[in-house]
Amino acid sequence: MKAVLIPGDGIGREIAESVREVSAALNTGIEWQEFAAGAEYAAESGELIAPGTLDAIEACGWALKGPTATPIGKGFRSINVQLRQRFSTYANLRPVHTLPGVPTRFDNVDLVIVRENTEDLYKGIEYMLNDEIANGVKLITRPACEKICRFAFDYARKNGRKKVTAVHKANIMKLTDGLFLRTFREVAAEYPEITADDCIIDALCMKLVQKPEQFDVLVAPNLYGDIISDLCAGLVGGLGFAPSANIGDSTRIYEAVHGSAPDIAGQDKANPSAILMAFAMMLNDLGETDKAAKLNAAILAQVEEGKVVTADIGGTAGTKEFTRAIISRLAE
Repeated sequence: MKAVLIPGDGIGREIAESVREVSAALNTGIEWQEFAAGAEYAAESGELIAPGTLDAIEACGWALKGPTATPIGKGFRSINVQLRQRFSTYANLRPVHTLPGVPTRFDNVDLVIVRENTEDLYKGIEYMLNDEIANGVKLITRPACEKICRFAFDYARKNGRKKVTAVHKANIMKLTDGLFLRTFREVAAEYPEITADDCIIDALCMKLVQKPEQFDVLVAPNLYGDIISDLCAGLVGGLGFAPSANIGDSTRIYEAVHGSAPDIAGQDKANPSAILMAFAMMLNDLGETDKAAKLNAAILAQVEEGKVVTADIGGTAGTKEFTRAIISRLAE
């Protein structure tokens, strides 16, 4: 099969090469079609995304991307937002769990964040009322709320999760977040075997850093989902271990959600774990569950052993050495 690979900026090319090597070692048979996108490409070409990229994603239906930066103050829209809206990848799925060998404040985190991906303030509807007043529109629709809430409950049912919590600020934004919360409760009634509750966003952030084990699946509108995704990644060691999937009806785009780390780009220092874990999510959705499980197990075992790991988790190994160690475990 064919899939699109977007290395992106900074360390993107190095960690994308890790994906290619691991994919070959697992004999996935995936034919990667590589396209450039991001700030570096924009500086060379004046365009943020290489011609043919969007057509290739539409044709394949599957894509994996590294970190992409957006030039500041140049009129470019975020690549991630463009892709999500272009392909209606309405659900952003972010699993977060404690990894043995990664020092954190908690040892019992096992959360899944389900983030609505296409509307809310990230719809990008902004305008100036006058020179001193800027306005942004928080767009919330019932169809989008129902779709993301149903996705969260279906995910919970399929994966043996026991509780889904809606994240909102309906006490203040009674119409927009109120609509989200009402729709959540309507959908929850169709899944009686799954506990459904809700939590106000500010209270949720406090509870997550006090006792994260009290939560299971979190479903949220776009902005809140973005915030709590990074917060929860911090609970388990940072964005270096934060894979993500953007899921639509006909297109799925997987990504490492960390930044492009230009300060270490080209130095063989980057940790490829996040993009490899995103690749494992992709393999699982492709039906290659054994290969996905094998890759995840190899990453976990390598990190837990702690001998050949990258500097961000206390090691001295480079990207290539860490990747070779993962591949060696895949051969066992």
